[in-house]
Amino acid sequence: MLDIKRLRNEPEELKHAIGRRGVEVPLDEFNELDRKRREILVEVEEKKAIRNKVSGEIAAARRAGEDASGMISDMKKVGEEIKALEVVLRGIERELDDIVMELPNPPLPDVPTGEDESANKTLRTFGEPTVFGFEPKAHWDIGADLGIIDQERGTKVAESRFTLLRAEGARLERSLINFFLDLHTREHGYTELFPPILVNSESMRGTGQLSKFAREEMYKLRDDDLYLNPTAEVPITNLYREETLTDEQLPMHVTAYLPSFRREAGAAGRDTRGLIRQHQFNKVELVKFVSPETSAEELESLTLNAEEVLKRLELPFRTVTLCTGDLGFAAAKTYDLEVWLPSYDDYKEISSCSNFLDFQARRLNIRYRPAAGGKPRFIHTLNGSGLAVGRTFAAILENYQNEDGSVTVPQVLREFMGVDRIG
Repeated sequence: MLDIKRLRNEPEELKHAIGRRGVEVPLDEFNELDRKRREILVEVEEKKAIRNKVSGEIAAARRAGEDASGMISDMKKVGEEIKALEVVLRGIERELDDIVMELPNPPLPDVPTGEDESANKTLRTFGEPTVFGFEPKAHWDIGADLGIIDQERGTKVAESRFTLLRAEGARLERSLINFFLDLHTREHGYTELFPPILVNSESMRGTGQLSKFAREEMYKLRDDDLYLNPTAEVPITNLYREETLTDEQLPMHVTAYLPSFRREAGAAGRDTRGLIRQHQFNKVELVKFVSPETSAEELESLTLNAEEVLKRLELPFRTVTLCTGDLGFAAAKTYDLEVWLPSYDDYKEISSCSNFLDFQARRLNIRYRPAAGGKPRFIHTLNGSGLAVGRTFAAILENYQNEDGSVTVPQVLREFMGVDRIG
């Protein structure tokens, strides 16, 4: 959530910054509501001052044995007027909050301006696209031929874009989760959590998942105020909602594996085949709670942590800086890691690493108390996938496939898999 003071004090700067995302700030509506709010506040304070003054006069009249019934009657009317004005005031403040809650995070100045992913900027690459001496197959065909991916039975049990993994496929999925968690906890210093899979609407609003930009993507339970978790970022970040942390607790780095669920309503074409856009998918998430002074460097280190997974797996990838039109609602800056997929003859996103600054913390009211003293300050939050498991699974099948139809297991996964080849 934006600091509402910025809309009041820096309206044109904020309008320009958010306008880079292609989103219009309703300044006229905001200013008119804010003007009414100020007028009512003045009127309420004036009436309260009158009531306080007359209350003293009533007390004095009573002490003198004089009749104060007329003043009492007048002040009863003033009290009712104050209550009525406060009802109007609360309504206006709700409208102001609605405007602020639906505005995305302004991008940082170094985020490239652009309408869509075509304006993203490649920051660095690792490895070269895999070259084969035979005609390579897509991961959905490799998996079907090996009997480790069964999309037909996944659809039978649920619906399309739910997948059954079998035998070495299930073991590969589990091995990837274990490898990710072990790397991040043992070498990168993250604390492992296992949070609830279901989250309430307050949690979803707090991290920005219930904005008008993303609401249609979520699965909601019909009779409860609960949603299927769209990413472990939601339950983890909300663990400290309405809390004030100590300076000594920061930085806090946590990781978690959770199954996640999204409708992916806008997905179409090739992405609906295989494991790239599933309604149910596994992820290992990295989340950071940090002080404002360190969040820029924390984004760089978080991104390097996610990159290290791909490097250990020896998968070709590139890291790109997202442009303003490709940023998520709550992000101020994002790096995407994109892995090479031969079936696409292109790179596909496998992790998004984002700095939200104090945007989520304001919505969640998460603060910290500086060691040097002073008022509590809002923390900065960051998160990234470390990694998306299904997409890593797909990348391994495609980049490590052999001409005979088998798949070589990456060296780093063999201790988890117990085999060096599938098929």
